[in-house]
Amino acid sequence: MIKITDTISIHPDEIHETFVRSSGPGGQNVNKLSTAVELRFDVRGSRNLPDDVAIRLQKLSGRKLTKDGILVIEAQSHRTQDRNRADALARLVALIREASIAPKPR
Repeated sequence: MIKITDTISIHPDEIHETFVRSSGPGGQNVNKLSTAVELRFDVRGSRNLPDDVAIRLQKLSGRKLTKDGILVIEAQSHRTQDRNRADALARLVALIREASIAPKPR
C-alpha cells in the first residue's frame, strides 16, 4: 500500500504506468530510449479514496483528468525511468494529500 495520509492509502494495482519516449531536445539516446512515464490513476474507480477526497481531487486535477475520471500525470524531466516514476508518483501523492484537506467552513 502507498501511504498518502494517516487514514488514506492506495493500492499499487490502482496505478498504471506506461513508458514513452521523451519529447524535446536530447542527446544520442533521445530517440532510442523510453524514459518518460505516463502514470494513470482512476479517481472515480478507486475503492480506497473517500468520496469527498475523490471529488476534491477531480476539481484539483483540471486538464490532467480525462472525461472517464482518470488522472494522467506525465513525468519526463529526468534521464532515467526510475527517477521519472518516482517523480510522477510523488506528484500523485501530493495531489491526493492536497485534496484530503477539507476546506474550512465559512
